[in-house]
Order: sequence, then structure tokens, then C-alpha cells
Amino acid sequence: MAVSDPIADMLTKIRNASQAKHEKVDISTSKMKLQIVKIMKNEGFIKNFKKITKDNLSYIRVYLKYDESQAPVIHGIERISTPGRRVYSGYKDMPRVYNGYGVVVVSSSTGIITGRKAAEAKVGGELICTIW
Repeated sequence: MAVSDPIADMLTKIRNASQAKHEKVDISTSKMKLQIVKIMKNEGFIKNFKKITKDNLSYIRVYLKYDESQAPVIHGIERISTPGRRVYSGYKDMPRVYNGYGVVVVSSSTGIITGRKAAEAKVGGELICTIW
């Protein structure tokens, strides 16, 4: 089945695996997905990730993170900009997710970065997703 929005598909797989308390989830690879997963790792939402190539197919294995009571660290993950409706923001209007507890992922001219780094660098861009 063809996927019209691969980023939303990736976010949904991570959200569903996290709610089902899976240890890991496999996602097909792209440069954008890899950057989003790196941001999730740096911000502490996932344990780790690994890029795996097997039988000429490459995918990203994401190891999910849970707290002491086995509740998922990712409380919510939401797509903002879709293929049918792109959402952009300047650095002055960069949204804050749950008063700074969450992260907004932005595709800017300097690459895929968090909203906090985009505001510090004074660059705007397309809002990809929010994670809290």
C-alpha cells in the first residue's frame, strides 16, 4: 500500500508501539525520518536508534523509552504540517509545546532542528511535528 505521508506514518508507528509498550519499532528509512529520530534521541524521548540494512532494504530500529512505572516517556506525538496543508512559522512566532516540556520539530534552511534552536538561530521554517 502506498503511503501518501511517510512522516505521519512514522509518527503513528512510534505512538502505537509506545502505547502498546513494545521494546522497539522498525521504520523505513529516509533522511528526514533519520533527523527526526535523532532529535527524539537528543531530547530524551527514546532510548536509542539504529540504522539497519538487510537484504537491500534499510530501516531504522527505534528503541522506546519508559519511566520507572513502565509508562511511556512519549505522552503525545502529533503531525502539524501535512502534504495538503503546510504550516510555516517565523522564529518570533515559534510555538511552545506544553510550556517548554515538549518539542516542536522544524524544517528550516539550516536543516531539521527543534523550535528552540530555530528561535535561537533566528530562522523560521515548516513545522513538522510536536512531541511531548
